[in-house]
Amino acid sequence: MSGSQSPRTFGATTTAAEVMDGVDLHGRRAVVTGASSGIGVETVRVLAAAGADVTLAVRNVDAGARVKARMEVELPAGSGTLTIGRLDLSDRSTVAAFVADWDGPLDILVNNAGVMAPSEIARTAEGREWQFGVNHLGHFALTTGLHRALAAADGARVVGVSSIGHLFSPVVFDDLDYRFRPYDPWTSYGQSKTAVIQFAVAAAARWADDGITVNAVMPGNISGTDLARHIDMAAVTAMMTSGELALPPGKSVPQGAATSVLLAASPTVAGVTGRYYEDCAEATPVTERAGAATGVAPYALDPTNADHLWTVSESLT
Repeated sequence: MSGSQSPRTFGATTTAAEVMDGVDLHGRRAVVTGASSGIGVETVRVLAAAGADVTLAVRNVDAGARVKARMEVELPAGSGTLTIGRLDLSDRSTVAAFVADWDGPLDILVNNAGVMAPSEIARTAEGREWQFGVNHLGHFALTTGLHRALAAADGARVVGVSSIGHLFSPVVFDDLDYRFRPYDPWTSYGQSKTAVIQFAVAAAARWADDGITVNAVMPGNISGTDLARHIDMAAVTAMMTSGELALPPGKSVPQGAATSVLLAASPTVAGVTGRYYEDCAEATPVTERAGAATGVAPYALDPTNADHLWTVSESLT
């Protein structure tokens, strides 16, 4: 990723456009999942404005087409081209079709799509618990399926959108799909977002010789997205009152997309891999969940856990 950025400090209030100031992505190709709403739209916007040709990988093709049409009017001259690709991460047949249709190198893959804390258990087309199936397994199948395309690029970057919610649970390998334990929307969300971080750790080690960097990010507590549409807000309030849940300060959508864009394209983090970032900086470890609004659990970065998850995920996909 070429650019003329001078050394500067990025932080919690930095916007995605500020991160990309001076970065030239002409000739680069990118895929952004979940690109029809929220920070996915902003991620597409700033990558394309810097010159990247971006594929919007979306479940709802009509919604994606509306975003594409609006953005093509708004983007400045010289921006990259936009393409729509159908991708339903809860149905791996569409993941396989997306991979089969991809041709040529891939420089940037932002695994942005996700689901959050539905009150009732749901399952993917393959019978996996929905949050783990979409947030991790769908992206695992997509990213490993695109490995050759990533390896064919010059210094490809993969970014997985995780969450401070990973503190709610490690990956529970004995019962990933809640077949035996009672379903809980937050531990389910937590293990799926822990898995996103562990994928980054495992893939970074496996793909270093291919020049591929893989990292996970916490975008922040963002207003103006539909990610929280399934959430029981009374339960959230109760957890906050009890001290079980702490939310970081709110961010705008442009601020929320900044950390993803930083790891996806900024020359200031060239070569960084296998890490978890928040507020445009590497997160610090935490050992207590209660009251924590920032930081990363040591179990999420543990290479043994990450290797085990990789093996399990290969068997499930």
